[in-house]
Amino acid sequence: MYKENDQSQGGKLEWRLNVADGTSTTPEKLEPESCRRVNRICGRLRGLLMDVLVKIWMFLETVWNLGKNEPKKVIHCLKVGMALCLVSLFYYMRPLYDGVGGNAMWAVMTVVVVYEYTVGATLAKCVNRVVGTSLAGFLGIGVHWIANQSSEKMEPIILQGSVFLLAASATFSRFIPSVKARFDYGAMIFILTFSLVSVSGYRVDKLFELAKQRLSTIAIGTSICILTTMLFSPVWAGYELHSLICNNLEKLADSLDGVAECFKNGVGDAKEDAFSKKSQRYKCVLNSKATEESMANFARWEPTHGNFNFRHPWKEYLKVGASMRDCAYYVETLNGIINSNFEPPEFLKKHLGGICKKLSSSSSDILKELAIMMRTMTKSSRIGLVVEEMNFSVEDLQNALKSLPNQSVSSPEVTAADSCNDTEEGEPNTKPQIVPLMEIVPLVTAASLLIEIAAKVEGIVEATNHLASRAEFDDGDSQDNVKLMTLQKV
Repeated sequence: MYKENDQSQGGKLEWRLNVADGTSTTPEKLEPESCRRVNRICGRLRGLLMDVLVKIWMFLETVWNLGKNEPKKVIHCLKVGMALCLVSLFYYMRPLYDGVGGNAMWAVMTVVVVYEYTVGATLAKCVNRVVGTSLAGFLGIGVHWIANQSSEKMEPIILQGSVFLLAASATFSRFIPSVKARFDYGAMIFILTFSLVSVSGYRVDKLFELAKQRLSTIAIGTSICILTTMLFSPVWAGYELHSLICNNLEKLADSLDGVAECFKNGVGDAKEDAFSKKSQRYKCVLNSKATEESMANFARWEPTHGNFNFRHPWKEYLKVGASMRDCAYYVETLNGIINSNFEPPEFLKKHLGGICKKLSSSSSDILKELAIMMRTMTKSSRIGLVVEEMNFSVEDLQNALKSLPNQSVSSPEVTAADSCNDTEEGEPNTKPQIVPLMEIVPLVTAASLLIEIAAKVEGIVEATNHLASRAEFDDGDSQDNVKLMTLQKV
């Protein structure tokens, strides 16, 4: 490459490139460094913009799917907007604004902080807020009156002492389980309100007027919340808890169906397809404890609705849920054994496979019957028969396990191993005996777990029957009633 002076172009210098055939060519004009830098920056900005647009699109798609799959949540958002629109009228309409004074914002704040997804949760927060504010307000006014009647030196001591004692006592009450479950929010509101009233510099007569306006605005906000949440597409915590227990019974039954599929043609044959999909549903049962406790707590605040009376035994649902979790833990352990890479001897598959499948199927049938019983709120006349059938399967499996040593001795695998028991020194060779034993242990453990699962299923039956008795389920055959009645969605 060299420079050449081209007179035809005004004596300007240009670059020429020598090629292999001896000729030379003029390259294109070189791009300035600043232009290349601008192009790189523009390319990066285009890539960044595309990434942002893709993420926005994925977010909007997630929002759309959420609203499509759970329309109740969309309705809840609309109800919150409706409540805020109604309460904001006290701000924008002069007669209403004059009626509540300049404290109309307290009504708006009340709607924001107490409106919850379910009716029970909203009622619980409304009651807690009203009671906590009222109690703290009256106590604060009383402490102010006592402090005003005392000397100037004693006034700050009385005020600060009352704040210390009552705030410490209310905070300690939040550690009590029964108080924390139902009145934790009220205790927090009590501490906040009492502290504000106690440290305020208003006179007692001004405090009475302030308390009256605050209570009226809070009453307005809570009333609007209660009316909108109960009148427009209400979501009852009791019904949600009832549906959750029914769904968990069905999911646990599906898990046992997956176990039965694994034993259908021998362990390992249906493992990849049936077991990995069906049997994983038990995890929903293990993860539902906190939701069940929360819903049971809120359901106790709700009035009579649908098939649920005011004093419906919501605590019994927690016992049913706890029984299901006990069973699900054993299913999880069984899941780990079946998913492990073991291949039992063929004679053991034939000896235990069919009985294990029968026991898994009968346990699943019981859970399905209980799910129907819960959904229809009708006592089952078949539950005793299916439990008896499960117990017969348990006895058959126990007898099969007891006869297992005789079967293993007469099996071809062990017989072949026994022929090699003597070594050249005449000492017994124990390795072939250990190998069949290691092959037998996983399947025997799985069979033993199935027996324990059957015992836990029987515990679920007892808890559900006790719930049916306390809740006064209707008498009748659930298999007939399932075609005629379904639980109304409230």
